[in-house]
Amino acid sequence: MMKALRFHGQKDLRLEKIEVPKCGSGQVKVKPAYVGICGTDLHEYMGGANIIPTTPHPITNEKAPVTLGHEFSGVIEEVGDDITDIKIGQRVSVQPIIYDGTCGACRDGLINCCDNNGFIGLSGWGGGLSEHVVVPRAAVYEIPDSVSMEAGALVEPIAVAWHSIDMSPLKKGDAVLVLGAGPIGLAVIQCLKAKGVEKIIASEVAPRRRQFAKDFGADYLLDPTKDDVVARVKEICGGVGADVAFDAAGVQVGLDQALKAIRAQGTLVNIAVWEKPAQLQMNDLLFRERKYVGVTTYVQGDFREVLDAIAAGTLKPEPMITAKIQMDEIEEKGFKALIEEKDNHVKILVEVSP
Repeated sequence: MMKALRFHGQKDLRLEKIEVPKCGSGQVKVKPAYVGICGTDLHEYMGGANIIPTTPHPITNEKAPVTLGHEFSGVIEEVGDDITDIKIGQRVSVQPIIYDGTCGACRDGLINCCDNNGFIGLSGWGGGLSEHVVVPRAAVYEIPDSVSMEAGALVEPIAVAWHSIDMSPLKKGDAVLVLGAGPIGLAVIQCLKAKGVEKIIASEVAPRRRQFAKDFGADYLLDPTKDDVVARVKEICGGVGADVAFDAAGVQVGLDQALKAIRAQGTLVNIAVWEKPAQLQMNDLLFRERKYVGVTTYVQGDFREVLDAIAAGTLKPEPMITAKIQMDEIEEKGFKALIEEKDNHVKILVEVSP
């Protein structure tokens, strides 16, 4: 038997003893080391189940209760008989997307857009918040020797930001607006800096998070409760507005501001998961030929690129870690801390077996 943190329902997390999963053909067994608590986990805790299935998932055939944890690093402790390209003892970061491999999106290589997609740690197949987890071989990426296990647990949220930038029309010399300086917004700022962007404007309500944005590379800081965001962005950008904006906040007022703050033929990229329907002012797009693009998670290759960037030193994500806690502290010092003291935290890591 092993310990695992299981989601049973809204505000119902239980540290339980469950069966140790068996490693089969095409699979690897991982001993999780560090696990990040994600905004999605918090949404499920506060108002779920939403993403977590309450009827059998079409791929995993599992439903709540499920083991949580989809941002994690670990050590391989067993491999399937047919696995020869990775060994026991190797340190890995786990890419948690579950996909069927047969739908139109998957056939096009867009596993993040799979018709039946899910996530290890949300949709079944175990999760990082357990003493052992079995995942497909394709889900694990070896962590370079120069990269810490803590940084390995941050690859997943950074890959979200990395992919969003790759999906944008960003080019050298562009000015960028980032809405929201939570974990994903800060990851976007880091990735923009790593890709050589020289004019990054961050709009964030919370003072501590504005400071985080500055620390991670934002060149200009705006407080949307005090600043005229549209006017300030245009002023900073020579009167024309930002070339590209990234919405990591997901609030209506921010969306309205961003559409007006980007230049003619500029692009607004939405990364945020919205809690309720949003309104899009179509004439703000139409009369300035602006573009609105949705992006989700990451595609194959993004994890490797992020790990390589961390190894090269162009990405330095460890300062995102604002606390480390133990498995038996998850609800009080993890979930509740991120909800009640969110302005003081970026990423809390759970030490499962560091």
